[in-house]
Amino acid sequence: MIVKLAPAFEAIRLAAGTELLFANEHVMYTKVLPKFVSLQKAAAVPEEECLRYAKCYGSLDEAPNEVLILEDLNESNFEMLNKFEPLPEECIKSILKNFAIFHSLSYVLKNKEPVTYDLFTGTLKDSWYTRLKDPNFEMQFEMLLNSVLPLLDNETQKNIVKNKLTNIVQEVLKFSKENDSRFSVIHQGDAWTNNFMFRFEEGVLRESVMIDYQASTSHNPVTDVLFVIFICSDHEARSKNFYDWIDYYHSELDKSLSNFGLKANFTYSRDQLDADIKRFGKIVFATTVLFINILMRDTNEVAAMKEALKTSSFEEQLENMSINEMQGETFGTAKKRLLDLIETYIQFGLV
Repeated sequence: MIVKLAPAFEAIRLAAGTELLFANEHVMYTKVLPKFVSLQKAAAVPEEECLRYAKCYGSLDEAPNEVLILEDLNESNFEMLNKFEPLPEECIKSILKNFAIFHSLSYVLKNKEPVTYDLFTGTLKDSWYTRLKDPNFEMQFEMLLNSVLPLLDNETQKNIVKNKLTNIVQEVLKFSKENDSRFSVIHQGDAWTNNFMFRFEEGVLRESVMIDYQASTSHNPVTDVLFVIFICSDHEARSKNFYDWIDYYHSELDKSLSNFGLKANFTYSRDQLDADIKRFGKIVFATTVLFINILMRDTNEVAAMKEALKTSSFEEQLENMSINEMQGETFGTAKKRLLDLIETYIQFGLV
């Protein structure tokens, strides 16, 4: 078994939004995911096409003693891949298939049991929207922006990043009004490498599983799709596969919906998906840039940051998160990820 324990130290809890995140994951593992799978079983969906998730053996969402007890997927030969390396192309496709199935089940539940769907989405809380209400959020965001600028080589690159991150608070607020639109789904919300596990047989990928749902809330499905593509692959792979990956996601969405007599063209059309890629490009860019700074740090750096939060404020830690303080290997990895992201946005007209 895997036991996820919430941190007890109040400064860390406040900085991470622990109470909200554990409450979301409690709802996902105890209510939403079982409901999704029950829909598939009722429709006689083949087992290999059913949503796979770690079994939940128990969950307590009472702050500050939150705990989640889950199946240890390592015992079923699943493994986590290196976060510092781009995921192989077959892993990206496997995740996109998972997302297509996962998102489709939101549309199915909306169609069959709208009251239940609304109950779920009303319980799940948007961690980003909650942070926006923090009076220090814009200052924190500015600190994070300043911490990534040293990664860039020239003013053109810096101007692209600044442009994409300018007025991002207003951008998030604008799109938060669409969280209950007819295209919205319960999204995973944090699609980076360490939140997936993969099972290989003799070097061949057989399946992947999402393992973290703390950021799950009602949102546009394209945010999951773009984030995993931008944070988990490099520009070389995106340059060759971007449109194929989008096609694959949409075809798998249609395939999963067809099990319930629904069609993607009438539920979430390819034209709508293409439009949303453009519309949500700025938010996903900003999120990816900030996550590159945080997620590309090695375990020693992360541990040191957590320890420092016990004696200093979150704002002080942000001030100390200068890219120049990164370890050499971390710096190089983060720099390449950010420059790759800019190249991808230029190539596909998302700047």
